[in-house]
Amino acid sequence: MRSIWNGAISFGLVSIPIKLVNATENHSVSFRQIHLADGGRIRYRKVCELDEQEVTAAEIGKAYEEPDGSMIPITDEDLGSLPLPTARTIEIVAFVPAASIDPLQMDAAYYLSANGVPAAKPYILLREALKRSRKVAVAKYALRGRERLGVLRVVDDVIAMHGLLWPDEIRSPEGVAPETEVKVRDAELDLADALMDTLGEVDMDSLHDDYREAVEELIAAKAEGRTLEPAGPDDSGGKVIDLIAALESSVRAAKEARGEEPANAQVAEVTSLTGRKKSGGTGAKKKAAASTKKAAAAKKSASSRAPAKKTAARSTKKPAERTGAGTAAKKTTAKSDPKRATKKTASRKRASA
Repeated sequence: MRSIWNGAISFGLVSIPIKLVNATENHSVSFRQIHLADGGRIRYRKVCELDEQEVTAAEIGKAYEEPDGSMIPITDEDLGSLPLPTARTIEIVAFVPAASIDPLQMDAAYYLSANGVPAAKPYILLREALKRSRKVAVAKYALRGRERLGVLRVVDDVIAMHGLLWPDEIRSPEGVAPETEVKVRDAELDLADALMDTLGEVDMDSLHDDYREAVEELIAAKAEGRTLEPAGPDDSGGKVIDLIAALESSVRAAKEARGEEPANAQVAEVTSLTGRKKSGGTGAKKKAAASTKKAAAAKKSASSRAPAKKTAARSTKKPAERTGAGTAAKKTTAKSDPKRATKKTASRKRASA
Protein backbone atom coordinates (compact mmCIF):
# COMPACT_ATOMS: atom_id res chain seq x y z
CA MET A 1 0.00 0.00 0.00
CA ARG A 2 1.26 3.46 -0.89
CA SER A 3 1.84 5.87 1.99
CA ILE A 4 0.19 9.28 1.80
CA TRP A 5 2.06 10.98 4.64
CA ASN A 6 5.38 10.50 6.45
CA GLY A 7 6.00 11.69 9.98
CA ALA A 8 6.36 10.44 13.52
CA ILE A 9 4.25 9.56 16.55
CA SER A 10 5.19 11.66 19.56
CA PHE A 11 4.75 9.43 22.64
CA GLY A 12 6.13 11.59 25.44
CA LEU A 13 9.86 11.78 24.74
CA VAL A 14 9.64 8.75 22.45
CA SER A 15 9.45 9.43 18.71
CA ILE A 16 8.22 6.68 16.39
CA PRO A 17 8.81 7.25 12.66
CA ILE A 18 5.73 6.09 10.76
CA LYS A 19 4.06 6.09 7.37
CA LEU A 20 0.37 6.89 6.98
CA VAL A 21 -1.59 4.51 4.75
CA ASN A 22 -5.27 4.63 3.81
CA ALA A 23 -7.13 1.84 5.63
CA THR A 24 -10.25 2.02 3.47
CA GLU A 25 -11.07 2.07 -0.23
CA ASN A 26 -14.12 3.04 -2.22
CA HIS A 27 -15.70 0.32 -4.36
CA SER A 28 -18.55 2.43 -5.70
CA VAL A 29 -19.11 2.28 -9.46
CA SER A 30 -17.94 5.53 -11.08
CA PHE A 31 -19.80 7.14 -13.98
CA ARG A 32 -18.72 9.67 -16.57
CA GLN A 33 -20.79 12.50 -17.94
CA ILE A 34 -21.57 12.23 -21.65
CA HIS A 35 -23.33 14.25 -24.31
CA LEU A 36 -26.67 12.51 -24.89
CA ALA A 37 -26.79 13.54 -28.54
CA ASP A 38 -23.61 11.76 -29.65
CA GLY A 39 -22.21 10.00 -26.56
CA GLY A 40 -19.14 12.23 -26.36
CA ARG A 41 -17.53 12.57 -22.94
CA ILE A 42 -17.99 15.82 -21.05
CA ARG A 43 -14.78 17.13 -19.44
CA TYR A 44 -14.16 19.95 -17.03
CA ARG A 45 -11.50 22.48 -17.88
CA LYS A 46 -9.96 24.99 -15.50
CA VAL A 47 -10.16 28.42 -17.03
CA CYS A 48 -8.94 31.74 -15.60
CA GLU A 49 -11.79 34.23 -15.23
CA LEU A 50 -9.61 37.18 -16.25
CA ASP A 51 -8.05 36.06 -19.53
CA GLU A 52 -10.41 33.10 -20.16
CA GLN A 53 -7.41 30.88 -20.86
CA GLU A 54 -7.20 27.25 -19.78
CA VAL A 55 -4.48 26.68 -17.14
CA THR A 56 -2.54 23.61 -16.00
CA ALA A 57 -2.24 22.23 -12.47
CA ALA A 58 1.27 23.72 -12.13
CA GLU A 59 -0.16 27.20 -12.68
CA ILE A 60 -2.80 26.87 -9.94
CA GLY A 61 -2.19 28.02 -6.35
CA LYS A 62 -4.19 28.73 -3.18
CA ALA A 63 -5.78 31.96 -2.02
CA TYR A 64 -8.15 33.12 0.68
CA GLU A 65 -11.15 35.12 -0.51
CA GLU A 66 -12.06 38.18 1.52
CA PRO A 67 -15.72 39.17 2.00
CA ASP A 68 -15.26 41.91 -0.62
CA GLY A 69 -14.05 39.35 -3.18
CA SER A 70 -10.35 40.19 -3.08
CA MET A 71 -7.88 37.27 -2.99
CA ILE A 72 -4.97 36.78 -0.58
CA PRO A 73 -2.46 34.26 -2.05
CA ILE A 74 -1.27 31.52 0.36
CA THR A 75 1.66 29.29 -0.64
CA ASP A 76 2.69 25.86 0.60
CA GLU A 77 5.80 27.51 2.08
CA ASP A 78 3.56 29.83 4.09
CA LEU A 79 1.65 26.90 5.51
CA GLY A 80 4.81 24.88 6.15
CA SER A 81 6.35 27.69 8.19
CA LEU A 82 3.47 27.82 10.66
CA PRO A 83 4.61 27.16 14.27
CA LEU A 84 2.66 23.92 14.61
CA PRO A 85 4.20 20.98 16.50
CA THR A 86 1.89 18.67 14.54
CA ALA A 87 3.17 19.67 11.10
CA ARG A 88 4.96 16.33 10.72
CA THR A 89 4.04 14.72 14.04
CA ILE A 90 1.10 12.78 15.41
CA GLU A 91 1.16 14.17 18.94
CA ILE A 92 -0.56 11.97 21.54
CA VAL A 93 -2.27 14.20 24.10
CA ALA A 94 -4.21 11.67 26.24
CA PHE A 95 -5.23 8.04 26.75
CA VAL A 96 -8.97 7.50 27.29
CA PRO A 97 -11.46 4.58 27.31
CA ALA A 98 -12.74 3.75 23.83
CA ALA A 99 -16.34 4.22 25.01
CA SER A 100 -15.64 7.92 25.64
CA ILE A 101 -15.25 8.57 21.89
CA ASP A 102 -18.51 9.61 20.25
CA PRO A 103 -19.01 7.58 17.02
CA LEU A 104 -20.40 10.75 15.43
CA GLN A 105 -16.85 12.14 15.44
CA MET A 106 -15.40 9.20 13.46
CA ASP A 107 -13.96 10.20 10.09
CA ALA A 108 -11.41 8.60 7.72
CA ALA A 109 -9.36 5.58 8.87
CA TYR A 110 -5.63 5.01 8.39
CA TYR A 111 -3.01 2.37 9.18
CA LEU A 112 0.22 3.53 10.82
CA SER A 113 3.24 1.61 9.54
CA ALA A 114 6.64 1.64 11.27
CA ASN A 115 9.06 3.51 9.00
CA GLY A 116 12.33 1.60 9.13
CA VAL A 117 13.94 -0.97 11.44
CA PRO A 118 14.72 1.46 14.31
CA ALA A 119 11.02 2.31 14.56
CA ALA A 120 9.96 -1.31 15.15
CA LYS A 121 10.63 -1.48 18.91
CA PRO A 122 8.95 1.80 19.97
CA TYR A 123 6.08 0.97 17.61
CA ILE A 124 5.52 -2.43 19.28
CA LEU A 125 5.91 -0.82 22.72
CA LEU A 126 3.07 1.61 22.02
CA ARG A 127 0.95 -1.16 20.48
CA GLU A 128 1.32 -3.45 23.51
CA ALA A 129 0.73 -0.58 25.95
CA LEU A 130 -2.57 0.21 24.19
CA LYS A 131 -3.55 -3.46 24.30
CA ARG A 132 -2.83 -3.89 27.99
CA SER A 133 -4.46 -0.65 29.08
CA ARG A 134 -7.54 -1.30 26.90
CA LYS A 135 -7.55 2.39 26.06
CA VAL A 136 -7.18 4.48 22.94
CA ALA A 137 -4.84 7.42 22.36
CA VAL A 138 -6.21 10.82 21.45
CA ALA A 139 -3.81 12.69 19.15
CA LYS A 140 -3.47 15.83 17.04
CA TYR A 141 -1.88 15.88 13.59
CA ALA A 142 -1.72 18.06 10.49
CA LEU A 143 -2.81 16.75 7.10
CA ARG A 144 -3.84 18.42 3.83
CA GLY A 145 -3.41 21.96 5.10
CA ARG A 146 -5.21 21.73 8.41
CA GLU A 147 -4.73 20.41 11.92
CA ARG A 148 -6.91 17.45 12.74
CA LEU A 149 -7.94 15.33 15.70
CA GLY A 150 -7.46 11.57 15.73
CA VAL A 151 -7.67 8.47 17.88
CA LEU A 152 -5.15 5.61 17.80
CA ARG A 153 -6.21 2.03 18.53
CA VAL A 154 -4.90 -1.47 17.88
CA VAL A 155 -6.33 -3.54 15.00
CA ASP A 156 -4.82 -7.04 14.98
CA ASP A 157 -1.08 -6.28 15.15
CA VAL A 158 -1.27 -2.80 13.63
CA ILE A 159 -1.86 0.63 15.12
CA ALA A 160 -4.76 2.26 13.30
CA MET A 161 -5.77 5.91 13.44
CA HIS A 162 -9.28 7.27 12.94
CA GLY A 163 -9.59 10.89 12.03
CA LEU A 164 -12.02 12.68 14.34
CA LEU A 165 -14.15 15.71 13.76
CA TRP A 166 -13.60 18.51 16.23
CA PRO A 167 -16.35 18.71 18.86
CA ASP A 168 -17.61 22.04 17.45
CA GLU A 169 -18.06 20.37 14.05
CA ILE A 170 -20.83 18.08 15.40
CA ARG A 171 -24.25 19.61 14.96
CA SER A 172 -26.73 19.66 17.80
CA PRO A 173 -29.68 17.26 17.30
CA GLU A 174 -32.12 19.94 18.44
CA GLY A 175 -35.43 19.71 16.56
CA VAL A 176 -34.66 16.31 15.04
CA ALA A 177 -36.50 14.06 17.51
CA PRO A 178 -40.32 13.68 17.19
CA GLU A 179 -42.08 16.48 19.04
CA THR A 180 -45.38 14.64 19.52
CA GLU A 181 -45.95 12.73 22.76
CA VAL A 182 -46.14 9.01 22.09
CA LYS A 183 -46.69 6.33 24.73
CA VAL A 184 -44.99 3.00 24.10
CA ARG A 185 -46.70 0.02 25.73
CA ASP A 186 -44.84 -2.74 27.53
CA ALA A 187 -46.24 -5.30 25.05
CA GLU A 188 -44.66 -3.38 22.17
CA LEU A 189 -41.31 -3.19 23.97
CA ASP A 190 -41.46 -6.93 24.72
CA LEU A 191 -42.05 -7.70 21.04
CA ALA A 192 -39.25 -5.31 20.03
CA ASP A 193 -36.91 -7.13 22.45
CA ALA A 194 -38.02 -10.49 21.02
CA LEU A 195 -37.29 -9.25 17.50
CA MET A 196 -33.83 -8.03 18.54
CA ASP A 197 -33.08 -11.39 20.18
CA THR A 198 -34.32 -13.28 17.11
CA LEU A 199 -32.23 -11.23 14.67
CA GLY A 200 -29.25 -11.76 16.97
CA GLU A 201 -25.74 -10.96 15.80
CA VAL A 202 -24.24 -10.85 12.33
CA ASP A 203 -20.86 -11.63 10.83
CA MET A 204 -19.78 -8.23 9.51
CA ASP A 205 -17.65 -9.91 6.84
CA SER A 206 -20.80 -11.46 5.35
CA LEU A 207 -22.35 -8.06 4.56
CA HIS A 208 -21.90 -6.69 1.05
CA ASP A 209 -23.12 -3.91 -1.22
CA ASP A 210 -26.17 -5.27 -3.09
CA TYR A 211 -26.67 -2.03 -5.01
CA ARG A 212 -23.11 -2.03 -6.38
CA GLU A 213 -23.50 -5.65 -7.52
CA ALA A 214 -26.78 -4.78 -9.23
CA VAL A 215 -25.14 -1.83 -11.03
CA GLU A 216 -22.25 -4.03 -12.17
CA GLU A 217 -24.71 -6.64 -13.47
CA LEU A 218 -26.60 -3.90 -15.33
CA ILE A 219 -23.39 -2.66 -16.98
CA ALA A 220 -22.41 -6.21 -17.98
CA ALA A 221 -25.86 -6.85 -19.44
CA LYS A 222 -25.79 -3.64 -21.50
CA ALA A 223 -22.31 -4.44 -22.76
CA GLU A 224 -23.55 -7.87 -23.94
CA GLY A 225 -26.78 -6.48 -25.42
CA ARG A 226 -28.96 -8.18 -22.84
CA THR A 227 -31.95 -6.70 -21.03
CA LEU A 228 -32.45 -7.28 -17.34
CA GLU A 229 -35.87 -8.01 -15.90
CA PRO A 230 -37.12 -4.93 -14.04
CA ALA A 231 -37.57 -5.30 -10.31
CA GLY A 232 -41.12 -5.58 -9.03
CA PRO A 233 -42.72 -2.58 -7.33
CA ASP A 234 -42.09 -2.29 -3.62
CA ASP A 235 -45.46 -1.85 -1.91
CA SER A 236 -44.12 -2.26 1.62
CA GLY A 237 -43.80 1.44 2.36
CA GLY A 238 -46.29 4.21 2.94
CA LYS A 239 -48.83 2.09 4.81
CA VAL A 240 -50.18 2.68 8.29
CA ILE A 241 -50.03 -0.70 10.00
CA ASP A 242 -50.82 -2.22 13.34
CA LEU A 243 -47.53 -1.95 15.23
CA ILE A 244 -48.13 -5.06 17.35
CA ALA A 245 -49.03 -7.12 14.28
CA ALA A 246 -45.98 -5.80 12.40
CA LEU A 247 -43.67 -6.75 15.28
CA GLU A 248 -45.21 -10.21 15.58
CA SER A 249 -44.90 -10.81 11.85
CA SER A 250 -41.30 -9.56 11.93
CA VAL A 251 -40.42 -12.01 14.72
CA ARG A 252 -42.02 -14.86 12.80
CA ALA A 253 -40.23 -13.93 9.54
CA ALA A 254 -36.90 -13.64 11.35
CA LYS A 255 -37.33 -17.08 12.93
CA GLU A 256 -38.28 -18.65 9.60
CA ALA A 257 -35.24 -17.03 7.95
CA ARG A 258 -33.00 -18.58 10.61
CA GLY A 259 -34.65 -21.98 10.12
CA GLU A 260 -36.48 -21.88 13.44
CA GLU A 261 -40.11 -22.84 13.95
CA PRO A 262 -42.17 -20.01 15.44
CA ALA A 263 -43.37 -20.81 18.95
CA ASN A 264 -46.85 -19.54 18.13
CA ALA A 265 -48.03 -20.18 14.59
CA GLN A 266 -51.08 -17.95 14.96
CA VAL A 267 -49.55 -14.55 14.41
CA ALA A 268 -51.77 -11.59 13.75
CA GLU A 269 -51.83 -10.40 10.16
CA VAL A 270 -50.58 -6.92 9.29
CA THR A 271 -53.65 -4.92 8.35
CA SER A 272 -53.66 -1.59 6.60
CA LEU A 273 -55.62 0.99 8.57
CA THR A 274 -56.06 3.34 5.62
CA GLY A 275 -59.56 3.20 4.20
CA ARG A 276 -61.03 1.54 7.29
CA LYS A 277 -64.50 2.92 8.09
CA LYS A 278 -65.40 4.06 11.58
CA SER A 279 -68.54 1.92 11.59
CA GLY A 280 -66.48 -1.22 11.11
CA GLY A 281 -65.21 -1.26 14.69
CA THR A 282 -65.17 -3.85 17.45
CA GLY A 283 -68.99 -3.93 17.77
CA ALA A 284 -69.40 -4.87 14.10
CA LYS A 285 -66.83 -7.61 14.46
CA LYS A 286 -68.63 -9.02 17.52
CA LYS A 287 -71.98 -9.01 15.68
CA ALA A 288 -70.46 -10.74 12.67
CA ALA A 289 -68.88 -13.36 14.92
CA ALA A 290 -72.20 -13.93 16.75
CA SER A 291 -74.13 -14.33 13.50
CA THR A 292 -71.52 -16.77 12.25
CA LYS A 293 -71.87 -18.84 15.42
CA LYS A 294 -75.69 -18.85 15.13
CA ALA A 295 -75.54 -20.00 11.51
CA ALA A 296 -73.15 -22.77 12.43
CA ALA A 297 -75.41 -23.91 15.30
CA ALA A 298 -78.50 -23.89 13.08
CA LYS A 299 -76.71 -25.92 10.44
CA LYS A 300 -75.55 -28.40 13.06
CA SER A 301 -79.05 -28.83 14.52
CA ALA A 302 -80.56 -29.20 11.06
CA SER A 303 -78.08 -31.92 10.21
CA SER A 304 -78.87 -33.71 13.51
CA ARG A 305 -82.66 -33.61 12.82
CA ALA A 306 -82.39 -35.07 9.34
CA PRO A 307 -81.92 -38.73 10.44
CA ALA A 308 -84.85 -38.38 12.88
CA LYS A 309 -87.18 -37.42 10.03
CA LYS A 310 -86.09 -40.40 8.04
CA THR A 311 -86.68 -42.68 11.01
CA ALA A 312 -90.12 -41.18 11.56
CA ALA A 313 -90.94 -41.69 7.91
CA ARG A 314 -89.88 -45.29 8.15
CA SER A 315 -91.91 -45.86 11.33
CA THR A 316 -95.08 -44.24 9.94
CA LYS A 317 -94.94 -45.96 6.61
CA LYS A 318 -96.32 -49.29 7.79
CA PRO A 319 -99.34 -47.78 9.61
CA ALA A 320 -100.09 -45.85 6.46
CA GLU A 321 -99.97 -49.09 4.54
CA ARG A 322 -102.26 -50.68 7.14
CA THR A 323 -104.69 -47.73 6.82
CA GLY A 324 -104.73 -48.10 3.10
CA ALA A 325 -105.44 -51.81 3.47
CA GLY A 326 -108.35 -51.07 5.88
CA THR A 327 -109.86 -48.61 3.40
CA ALA A 328 -109.68 -51.14 0.65
CA ALA A 329 -111.35 -53.66 2.93
CA LYS A 330 -114.19 -51.22 3.67
CA LYS A 331 -114.73 -50.62 -0.03
CA THR A 332 -114.86 -54.33 -0.65
CA THR A 333 -117.42 -54.74 2.15
CA ALA A 334 -119.54 -51.93 0.71
CA LYS A 335 -119.56 -53.59 -2.65
CA SER A 336 -120.42 -56.94 -1.23
CA ASP A 337 -123.39 -55.58 0.93
CA PRO A 338 -125.46 -53.12 -1.15
CA LYS A 339 -128.30 -52.85 1.37
CA ARG A 340 -125.95 -51.70 4.13
CA ALA A 341 -124.47 -49.06 1.83
CA THR A 342 -127.95 -47.76 0.91
CA LYS A 343 -128.92 -47.40 4.57
CA LYS A 344 -125.74 -45.52 5.33
CA THR A 345 -126.33 -43.07 2.46
CA ALA A 346 -129.88 -42.39 3.57
CA SER A 347 -128.81 -41.67 7.15
CA ARG A 348 -126.23 -39.14 5.86
CA LYS A 349 -128.92 -37.29 3.85
CA ARG A 350 -131.17 -37.01 6.87
CA ALA A 351 -128.34 -35.65 8.94
CA SER A 352 -127.48 -33.01 6.38
CA ALA A 353 -131.16 -31.97 6.15
